[in-house]
Parts: sequence; C-alpha cells; structure tokens
Amino acid sequence: IRGHHVAQLDPLGILDADLDSSLPADIITSTDKLGFYGLDESDLDKVFHLPTTTFIGGNESALPLREIIRRLEMAYCQHIGVEFMFINDLEQCQWIRQKFETPGIMQFNNEEKRTLLARLVRSTRFEEFLHRKWSSEKRFGLEGCEVLIPALKTIIDKSSEKGVDYVIMGMPHRGRLNVLANVIRKELEQIFCQFDSKLEAADEGSGDVKYHLGMYHRRINRVTDRNITLSLVANPSHLEAADPVVQGKTKAEQFYCGDTEGKKVMSILLHGDAAFAGQGIVYETFHLSDLPSYTTHGTVHVVVNNQIGFTTDPRMARSSPYPTDVARVVNAPIFHVNADDPEAVVYVCNVAAEWRSTFHKDVVVDSLKKYRHNGHNEMDEPMFTQPLMYKQIRKQKPVLQKYAELLISQGVVNQPEYEEEIAKYDKICEEAHARSKDEKILHIKHWLDSPWPGFFTLDGQPRSMTCPSTGLNEEDLTHIGQVASSVPVEDFTIHGGLSRILKTRGEMVKNRTVDWALAEYMAFGSLLKEGIHIRLSGQDVERGTFSHRHHVLHDQNVDKRTCIPMNHLWPNQAPYTVCNSSLSEYGVLGFELGFAMASPNALVLWEAQFGDFHNTAQCIIDQFICPGQAKWVRQNGIVLLLPHGMEGMGPEHSSARPERFLQMCNDDPDVFPEVWGALGSCWIAVNCSTPANFCHVLRRQILLPFRKPVSASSSAPGSVLR
Repeated sequence: IRGHHVAQLDPLGILDADLDSSLPADIITSTDKLGFYGLDESDLDKVFHLPTTTFIGGNESALPLREIIRRLEMAYCQHIGVEFMFINDLEQCQWIRQKFETPGIMQFNNEEKRTLLARLVRSTRFEEFLHRKWSSEKRFGLEGCEVLIPALKTIIDKSSEKGVDYVIMGMPHRGRLNVLANVIRKELEQIFCQFDSKLEAADEGSGDVKYHLGMYHRRINRVTDRNITLSLVANPSHLEAADPVVQGKTKAEQFYCGDTEGKKVMSILLHGDAAFAGQGIVYETFHLSDLPSYTTHGTVHVVVNNQIGFTTDPRMARSSPYPTDVARVVNAPIFHVNADDPEAVVYVCNVAAEWRSTFHKDVVVDSLKKYRHNGHNEMDEPMFTQPLMYKQIRKQKPVLQKYAELLISQGVVNQPEYEEEIAKYDKICEEAHARSKDEKILHIKHWLDSPWPGFFTLDGQPRSMTCPSTGLNEEDLTHIGQVASSVPVEDFTIHGGLSRILKTRGEMVKNRTVDWALAEYMAFGSLLKEGIHIRLSGQDVERGTFSHRHHVLHDQNVDKRTCIPMNHLWPNQAPYTVCNSSLSEYGVLGFELGFAMASPNALVLWEAQFGDFHNTAQCIIDQFICPGQAKWVRQNGIVLLLPHGMEGMGPEHSSARPERFLQMCNDDPDVFPEVWGALGSCWIAVNCSTPANFCHVLRRQILLPFRKPVSASSSAPGSVLR
C-alpha cells in the first residue's frame, strides 16, 4: 500500500517537501502503468474476485478493475496517506484497512460538521483576536494550521468515549496559547494578562515566556459528558525535550491509579516536522514506548508539519522521505493528512485515538501537512528565504473560510448562522479582555501543570518549615539488614558469588557496621515502611554498575525467575520499583523527572552509570531540574545519583563534575541557612563521603516539608560502594 506517494497532501500544491519525489514504477496513476502488471486498458472492465484481505468491496465479492482502482484511490490517494504495511501484525494491518477501505466510512453527519465548524471558528478567531490586540507581540500563532484544535479535541473526545479520564500533553511553542485556550480551557483573561507588560509579576519566581507555560485543568467533556483532566506540561525552548517528561508523568499517573493497561491515563505529544526528524530525544523516547517499566501503553503523536523548519527547507533538514519515518522503529502506523481538509483530519484523529485504545501502541498523525502563515514568529520575514512558497501562502484562502463555504453550499449551515458563531466567540474574547484589565499582578502559580493538593498544608494551615529527625530505631535497621542479606522466597537458587556478598552483609548487621549498599537498603526500606513509593532507574541499577546493589536476584536454574527482597520487608509496605533503563541518559532522566512530578510522596532516583555520564542529559538538568521552580513554580524531588572517584579508571570515569552543580546553585555561598532556607534554592548538591551521609540524605529528601532536586555525588565508586 503506497498510495501516500501520490496522495494530495500539500495544501499549497507547489512542491514535494519529501525527498523521494520519484514515484515507484509499479504505482498505478494512469492507464499506461497497467502494463507493469501484464494488463492493458481492455482489462479495466473485467470483473475480478476480491481477496479476503480487502474491504473495498463492501457487500460485493467481485468488482470491475476500473472500480477496484477507483475505490483504492478514494481510500489511499486523496487527502489522507497511510503508512502501515511495515507493521508485522496481520490483525493490526487488517484493522487499519477496514478503517480506510470500507465504502462510505468517512462520512460525517450534519451535527458533526457543525461541531467541526464551531471549533474551527474558535481556533481561527482566537489567533485573529490576538493579532488585532497585540500585533507586535511574539505568540507563535497557529495560522495555517487552525485545524489542530479540532484535531486535538477529537482525539480527546474519542479517548474519553473509550474510558480515558486523564490526558497529559506536551507540545512546542507554536499554537500553544490556542491549545491552552480552546483545548485545556485556560481562562482567556489569564492568557491575555500575559500580554500586559505593565503587570508586575508575583514573587513566586522569575516566570517564563507565555508560550512555554503549562496548565492543569479538570472539566466536563461536552461530547461524552464525562469528567476529563487535562495537563499541558510546561517546557523550555529546547524542542522535543519535554517528550520523555510527559511520558514519565503519564507513567506515574497510571501507576498511582492502578491503570496497568493505560485505559484511564494517556499522553498526547505534539511535534514540529523539523524537530521530529532532527532531535535525537524523539528516538530515545520512542524506544521507551514498549519497555515494561517505561511504557505508557500507547501515545498519540501529532506532527504539525509546516513543511519548513524556521528558514530551513526539508531537503536540508532531514535525509528521510518524511519527518515521521523515525516512528517506523516501533511499528507505529503513520497517517499523513492535508490540513486544508478538516473532515479528513478529524477522521484520521478518530482512527488514531481508536488505534491507541485498541492496541495500546503509539500512532502518528502527520498533520497536518499544512503551512505556516507567518514567519517563524509574527515579527519574522519568511520571504527572505522562501519567497515562492510565501507568495503562494499569501494567496491561500483560510481553511475556516473554505470549510464554511462548503457547509453553506451543502445546506448544513447558512450565512447568518455562521456569522452568529463568529460573533459569539468574538464577544467571549472581548469580555475576557475587559476582565483582564482588572488584574493587578501576574501569578505564575496559576499556570502550574502538576499540582500537589494537600502537600503544602496540614489541617488547612501551612506546613511547618522544619525537618524531623532522619534517624531510625535499631530494631528496624536490623530487620532491613537481615532481609537485605537473605533470599525471602523458597526454592530459589542464587549465584555462589552473590551468596558470599549476602553473607558479608549479614555479618555487617551483626557487627553494627554498614557499607554503601546496605545504607541505601536501610534508607529505602525505612521509607517503604512509611508508605513512600520508591523508584530507582538507570543503566544496570538492578545489580549496580559496581556489583554492589543486587536488588534483583536471579534464579540460577529457572530462566527469568527473579526476586526483589525489598518488596518483602513489611506487611502493607509501599511498592519498590527498580528497573534497568535503556542505554539513554537524556530520555531516561527526562522520564524520571516526569515521574517525580506526579506525587511528592515518592522517592524517585536516577543513577548515572558513572557520574561523568550525566552530561548527556544536560538539557534536562539545565532547562528543567535546575530552574523548574523559578520558571514554573514547580517543585520536584528527583534525586540524581552520580558515583565517581579517582580510582585509575581513566578520564571518562573519574568526575561527576560537582563544580557544575555548585556553580548553578543560587544559594549565598557565605551563608549557611536553616533547613527552610533551602526552600528558595534551585537544588541541593551533596557529596556523600560515608554510607551514613548517604542514608540520611535519602531519608531527608522525603522528610523535608518541601521538595527539592538533589544531586548526590559519591566520592568513590569502587572501594566505598563495595
């Protein structure tokens, strides 16, 4: 199935943005191609029996060749191009065929058309309102792809119908304000306040530009009449960096509500075409999609395809035919669609949401083959570099106008009804603008994407800024040590070398001494007893890079039989999750950061294999972890474990660069504050030199009355750890 090669996907109709512009020789685009298959024009009226794998026949089992070709062209060569034949699952391929080949399946009733028109009105008039009021402001508007709003709302509607009640989203700057207004339903006056340069910001932090802000909102989905919670995660300018963060937050929300199959909580990721192909974090995130400890059971990816990246043409931006080819690595179906056909877009989004609900696998909507009406932003001049493209864009009729004219010609709406819809939304915007003038101050906390209800108060009052003692009674320590030095299940054969390690642990418990691994065990075990979920992730963390941890035991006689003693410590304890990650730092640290966003009552740790390797994840550290509270009023308690030391292992395994973390701290170096003073710090940098240090640091991370990221360097990876 290669109809996508000839589908009418470009609304501009001026160029083939894809690199492979030569059509495969065997694609039938005219009668002169019939000879490739040993046919000629006289065969067009012959009746052929249809194979059982196709749905184009409807109730008919045979059709003339001419009709077969026509129906296939209607299914695959119009405004939708479908890539799915690389999927090695017959059931999934047949499911997709049925969705596109069945005659008449893409028909919309009048009510659905009116809803689509109303959503296009809101999307389009919102951008026009912002342009009228603040024509010289950067806002990275959605002009040229206004159909994105109906597309997202369709995905959410269909997912809600299938049982989803929480959708977590990530997206770049383009169209973000429109999504906040018309999908998340952020109060318009709060959005308009962000354009008022005279408003003084609250003292909650430094803030961020308006097209980076996130939001959390619970509302009624009007189509399904069910509650839906929507969260748009705040992000920096670093394109695609929020992808793993969204996935981690989604995984955490699924975990805490017991949603083991992703039926209640899902993620939607929006991408730009150039970034989707160019940023390696996209690939890293895709490869987390089916890993047991990282899967979110399917993500709907929507690519807002401008056919340009800032000023760079596709030919200079990627080496693949489509920006979406990266999704093939996980067998995700890819639906290309012309954004000037709103009904095709909505249909494809319905199919994408159904796919995710049915198979719990990723799916990509390449939306939105469209164009960017302005330059990179409203102040940018695109004709410096794309003159012919933008001459054509200037001639384009807006998609709202096209669709309204179509519905009027079909008698679905009349001109007065259409104008009334426009006037109604314009009035909503004007009234919100008037209310925005009453605001005296900008509150960053109004844009929080991950609230923690009840955490910052106790019995309705602000929590005390004191930290309880991190000490433990010896009875609990002894019990934890005994479990750490034993195998808590029967008929389980461990490696002989591990038997010696566990025996040594047991002797340490008797002698009241502790090494690094046992100190970690005691910190974790005590927190699990207190109901704190612990998640430890990173490369080889189950055994530990230095063969010191051994939190997952492997039966030497039964393949894949394992035991996690930490989950056998106490009755009614919190669960302990320890998981070897893919060989990724950027993606996995972003994922764990997102996981830590969901709840303050969890200890989430990411361990670099050696501390030196954290720099591969520097974007997450610099743009999310360090400034997250200042920019977005978002506390986070993630712990970075960075083992390092001068033990002759070479320059790549000797330093976690603790000086970088210290340089980025915003503490006064001449003042040693009380515990509460750390509340205003961007993070806590510690260098643990003894097992006791390490144990108390981990416990303090949860006992603090607030949450703060911790970078925990350990000064010797080998001798001290073992």
